[in-house]
Amino acid sequence: MDLTPRPGATPAPPGAYYAYAETPAETTTRLRPVRAGRPVRTAAAAVCAVLGLGLIGGAVTGSWLTGDSAAGPADADAYTVGRSAWHSVPVDRLFPRTLKGDGAGPGATDRVWTRVAVAGDSDCTGGLDPLLIETLRPVGCERLVRATYTDATRSSVTTVGMVFTEAGAEAMSALDTRFTTEHLAGRSDLMPRTYPVEGTVAAGFGDRQRASWTVHVLSELPVVTFAVSGFADGRAVPEPQPAAEAMVAGATTATAQAGLGHEAKGVADRVERTLRRTVTDLTEKPE
Repeated sequence: MDLTPRPGATPAPPGAYYAYAETPAETTTRLRPVRAGRPVRTAAAAVCAVLGLGLIGGAVTGSWLTGDSAAGPADADAYTVGRSAWHSVPVDRLFPRTLKGDGAGPGATDRVWTRVAVAGDSDCTGGLDPLLIETLRPVGCERLVRATYTDATRSSVTTVGMVFTEAGAEAMSALDTRFTTEHLAGRSDLMPRTYPVEGTVAAGFGDRQRASWTVHVLSELPVVTFAVSGFADGRAVPEPQPAAEAMVAGATTATAQAGLGHEAKGVADRVERTLRRTVTDLTEKPE
């Protein structure tokens, strides 16, 4: 069977985020020829086909009349859809190439961030410090996805990520409460790691260059979002500062005055909003 596209044929749509390519066997296997059947067998097969179509049609009609659409994707809840978003949503939708931060900078100035690179999906051990992994253990780590952005002046870099968990709503809500009551998002030993990219402005963005960070546990989705920012020139930061502290008016640290708290919070918020909109679009029922 010739699978070569016809001249002028419309190309196939791009694959989803981290989708795996088909194997050679799947693309080259030939269809097996079917021998002509005897008249009696052909008639019996036709009867079975008619009965089968009748049963299927009855089932579909019944679901329309009773309002039962459990098999339809529109009925999937946010947790089901959200948990699979890391591999079912295109990368440019999870991590847009450009993020606009209207009023997201110090003094409500506007910001624009450009994506430098996207890391391959992984488990949490490569992108999170051991203590943060231990803190997230009650909800589990299904998959970790990350990307690194730079600001319009290329003076700062920010790694943003999402941990897709294995937990349900109750466990996520409990973790969210713990992060709030114990102020875990402000602990420097729970800082996420950076994603440096060779040959880019983020080449020197390592652990010692972490300046500000934010971690947010979502309760309406099985996801933990985070971001960590630093100077693009690779300078080390002896005392990193949580984004919430670095964004306080009048803060005098180098991290605060450089707006790195705003960078981490601004990038994280926009990636988080994009994820929420995406999941809402996938779970909304048509009017």
